[in-house]
Amino acid sequence: MNQYFIWCLVAICSSLNFSVDVWAEKPNFIVIVADDLGYNDVGFNGSEEISTPVLDRLASNGVVFKNGYVTHPYCGPSRAGLITGRYQARFGVEVNFTNSHFDRHSGLPVDEKTFATRLKPAGYRTGVIGKWHLGASYPFHPNNRGFDYFYGFLSGGLTYFPENVTTNHPLVLDSGRPHYSANEGSYWPLMRNNKGAEFDEYLTTALSRDAARFIRESDQPFCLYLAYNAPHGPLEAPKEFIDRYKHIDDRRRRIYAAMIEAMDEGIGMVVEALEESGDLDNTLIFFLSDNGGVQSKPGYENETYADNYPYRGGKGSMHEGGTNVPFIAHWPKGLPAGTVYDFPVSALDITGTLVALGGGDTSGPPIEGVNLVPYVNKEITGPPHEAIFLRLLNGVNWAVRTPEAKLLLPRPFAAAQEGKPELYDMVNDPYESENLIDKRPELRAELAELWNNWNSDNIGNRYLQAGAYQRNRLKFYDDLRDELDAKASEYAPVIVE
Repeated sequence: MNQYFIWCLVAICSSLNFSVDVWAEKPNFIVIVADDLGYNDVGFNGSEEISTPVLDRLASNGVVFKNGYVTHPYCGPSRAGLITGRYQARFGVEVNFTNSHFDRHSGLPVDEKTFATRLKPAGYRTGVIGKWHLGASYPFHPNNRGFDYFYGFLSGGLTYFPENVTTNHPLVLDSGRPHYSANEGSYWPLMRNNKGAEFDEYLTTALSRDAARFIRESDQPFCLYLAYNAPHGPLEAPKEFIDRYKHIDDRRRRIYAAMIEAMDEGIGMVVEALEESGDLDNTLIFFLSDNGGVQSKPGYENETYADNYPYRGGKGSMHEGGTNVPFIAHWPKGLPAGTVYDFPVSALDITGTLVALGGGDTSGPPIEGVNLVPYVNKEITGPPHEAIFLRLLNGVNWAVRTPEAKLLLPRPFAAAQEGKPELYDMVNDPYESENLIDKRPELRAELAELWNNWNSDNIGNRYLQAGAYQRNRLKFYDDLRDELDAKASEYAPVIVE
């Protein structure tokens, strides 16, 4: 084959939207997300109490990101950033969406592209299994957001046992007035694509089994988003798993630990499927939590069962425990085994990496995550980001984290309190123990300028938090009923002669 013919073939393939390197085997991608997982509740981060052998093996044969950050300290907004590779404040998503099947406005904005949308033109089969939480009506359904396949639930939570599933919404009485619970939709059946679906075993196991099947059935490069709801509440686990943690006195932590081990065992099913299909070496697996583990706070005083050691705070917090999460990558063909990477990285970088390696579509809203591979492989020796940014609900709480320092406005848990900025030296004090806000004014000003410049490109939050949304929806129906009743009472009978 002469050189001219080879270049002609490359040109033809390029025009057909194939990779220019037509002989290179595209990597597969799996993005695994845990829900509310504590930093110290996996073995690769030091836990000796909870068994996670599969994750530990992936970590030891891959990369552990010691400073891996999500972009928000709780579920929905964090996932919106991860799946688009863009800070969610750019498009006004700073609350959890309600499971509202008839609201064509409440969900991940349709002009934002997911990593699945970007990878499909490059020849990838795409799937999402598990928790969606990015809008429940037709425009926001996963099948309409770039995913060829969906098996899971659209809401933010679900019972783990099939016998608890019902088609009725759980209602809570508040001073005699009904309203939807915070976990509205938690007891609905699953969906497979746009139809109802069932599960007949522990949910985490069912999701894992379906993910393994997705891998075995894929005959082209694939991108799978495996979004567990474990170990998010409700705290439910099979007895055989709970019995393994009899040494833990706290009943809630005992169940929580069992949920994590069940998830780890489920990830083992995924790894086994990759090994059987011969795809393990050329599959890039990311694993992370959507935010830190829960912490006790007003209204959630009993949420003491997660361990975010050695960090302060947890879910909902701008301190490290809220957003510095368990975060690893595994790809034998492309990443060095046994690597610990210290520079701060972002969940946004997952989309940046997938789209770059997969030759995906980069048009439209700009991806803010970067391809991490050349950084981990030391082809680029500097940090991936000048700074990582966090913002909660229009900036009532925020943080900016550079490789050297962190400036934040923490979230006060008492309504009467007002947050005060805090400043930390993250090289010598990564656990935020000494507040330097009054000792380093120049550093404070430097980080404040970074945050202000970044924030100038954001927009305000465009949505109602789930609880407020549900209250307003109920009021809408009450007001509509009152209006219709008033019209009915004004009805003047037609007299027929």
